[in-house]
Amino acid sequence: MNVIKKYVMITGFLAMSAMALSGCTKSQEKTGEPTTASTPLDTSKDSSKETEAQPSSDSTDKVIKEGSVEKEGNVILKQLAFVYQDKTISLSNIVDDQKMESLLGKATEIKSHTYSPDDGKNMDPLNGKTEKQYLYPGLVIKTIDGAEDNKSFIFNIEITDPKYPTVRNIKVGDSYELLKETYPEGTLLGGEISNEEDDFRYEPANYVDVMKFHIKDKKVESIQIYTLID
Repeated sequence: MNVIKKYVMITGFLAMSAMALSGCTKSQEKTGEPTTASTPLDTSKDSSKETEAQPSSDSTDKVIKEGSVEKEGNVILKQLAFVYQDKTISLSNIVDDQKMESLLGKATEIKSHTYSPDDGKNMDPLNGKTEKQYLYPGLVIKTIDGAEDNKSFIFNIEITDPKYPTVRNIKVGDSYELLKETYPEGTLLGGEISNEEDDFRYEPANYVDVMKFHIKDKKVESIQIYTLID
């Protein structure tokens, strides 16, 4: 009887040990499963392809060359201008008496002349056209009616007062050194600065629109901005 009990106890112990070993094996198998499903995907290749496929914004930019477009859109022509009370007045601006007054105030004097064959000015290409001069202290603006619908546009600006600086902030009284530094594209007609009078010219590639600085005693004495008209 004692032998049978011992046999049963040993058999039960062996069975429990076998079950315990089986459970450990299954637990190890579960913890050893691959975890690729929870690993984040490497999308660097896809994103780089998307970046390459996007067009560069620079490729759509248009470069406007000097003298290559109409005056209304010519960025170079906009350099040929001056500033007064945060308003920019440039060559080819369409103006009339009312517009001029809104830009610069009431003119001291307005002169008008209509060209004709017998006016003694020998300006036959301008016959029938009317030129106006708006006079302000230290400033003269000339217009002529030759634009679309016979509207008048600015073709000549003469500045002798420092309160009318250019768009690059050069004004009457500034030194030649500052002028040359501000307008490195310009040319001194005499070739070398001296105490004598000379002209410093800044002009775009169309050779029609010009900004001329008259130099005296190595300083800007006057500024003329003009366009050649037929």
